[in-house]
Amino acid sequence: MEQLKLFEQVGSVIRPATIGDDAIGSEVSEERQAVTAVEQQRALTQQLMERVVAPSNLNAAYRRVKANRGSAGVDQMSVDDLRDWLAGHKEQLIEQLLAGSYEPGAIRGVQIPKPTGGIRQLGIPIVLDRLVEQAIAQVLGPIFESTFSRSSHGFRPGKGAYTALKEASGYVAEGYQIVVDIDLEKFFDRVNHDILMSRIGRWIGDKRLLGIIGRFLQAGMMQNGVCTPRVEGTPQGGPLSPLLSNILLDDLDKELERRGHRFCRYADDCNIYVRSRQAGERVMGSISRFVEKRLRLRVNRHKSAVDYVERRKFLGYRLLRGGKLGIAPESLRRAKARIRQITRRNRGVSLERVIRELNKFLGGWVTYYRFARCRGHLQRLDEWLRRKLRCYRLKQRKRSKAIAEFLQQNGVPEWRAWILALSGKGWWRKAGSPQASEAMPIKWFEKRGLINLTHRYLALNN
Repeated sequence: MEQLKLFEQVGSVIRPATIGDDAIGSEVSEERQAVTAVEQQRALTQQLMERVVAPSNLNAAYRRVKANRGSAGVDQMSVDDLRDWLAGHKEQLIEQLLAGSYEPGAIRGVQIPKPTGGIRQLGIPIVLDRLVEQAIAQVLGPIFESTFSRSSHGFRPGKGAYTALKEASGYVAEGYQIVVDIDLEKFFDRVNHDILMSRIGRWIGDKRLLGIIGRFLQAGMMQNGVCTPRVEGTPQGGPLSPLLSNILLDDLDKELERRGHRFCRYADDCNIYVRSRQAGERVMGSISRFVEKRLRLRVNRHKSAVDYVERRKFLGYRLLRGGKLGIAPESLRRAKARIRQITRRNRGVSLERVIRELNKFLGGWVTYYRFARCRGHLQRLDEWLRRKLRCYRLKQRKRSKAIAEFLQQNGVPEWRAWILALSGKGWWRKAGSPQASEAMPIKWFEKRGLINLTHRYLALNN
């Protein structure tokens, strides 16, 4: 385990103070109690930067950054180069952090296509900034964790997509069949810096730390050789961004709790469950106004909707009547699109490589959807996948003679092999022929290591 030889640990990570009646007196109003709690919390967090630069915290941050790998930023320093840089500059880094003078570098902008269309803007900080962000997140995370709603599931320890789905399915099982599906338009690009910093400042009193976080938010975006200053947004790609998103959206969670709503939120994906369309439309209107006025975010009117739960998707799943889970049709379409991309007949790579790439994708995919009722879907997907690979293999043989020889080598009688080899049908129709299935049955693919989605799904649920 790699260590950074810095200085001894200072204290332990603190959590928000809890103030009891004995501490503040029963005559003090609830409003005064809240003010007192915030004041005491801010007083307890005046020296957080010392916790950030503690050796155990920096060591943990370094290991996390190294494990996550990732691309180099605008300075071209790789993760592997970071250790050598720290060996010669760690004292300078710590001095800057303790003084609150640390200046983040520019962020490398990268645009990737969204599965549903459009472009997603990612930001890749330089590797040193990723280390500092990770170290800050490790200190701030436990402080804010105890303040977050139990219905917030994204980027939190002990929570995730499955806890969100479990909670949502419970609401549906109770009879809340209508979902208010709120989509925040370009959330990470629209975060208001002033509002976010005010939310952080509610609990954090260390001005050095607040200043550095503010500079991280304002770091310029370098794209196509041009560095553009940023006045809003928090870049997707930095270790601190997930925590910052939860801090900002905690106001939404608290408002939903105050109104007594049943909801689940995973990052910027928020679903509220009600019993009727009328109630849903009312909730959609009032919560949209809250989000846009209080948080200065935009609700995407085209993607947001009030509908029956089975007509919407949540985290790639579809909630069914009674609270059961299924795969959303869009998730199946995206999986098939990815399979088509891997099995393109003009790729010019070996079948063995294609199968390895498929296994890498499909293994994680079926594991994620193991809680869905989808055996029939997977059986059909298995059949379609094998036909795609038969098509790929026949296309590799190209000429009639080579196709006939391949079929005969795999047990097809000569006369039947030549019928298919000389056929004028297209490759897809040839792949669906009895001869292709006879030469490349299920066992043929099993010998080559192709994952069987149905078998893997059943094994995961036993």
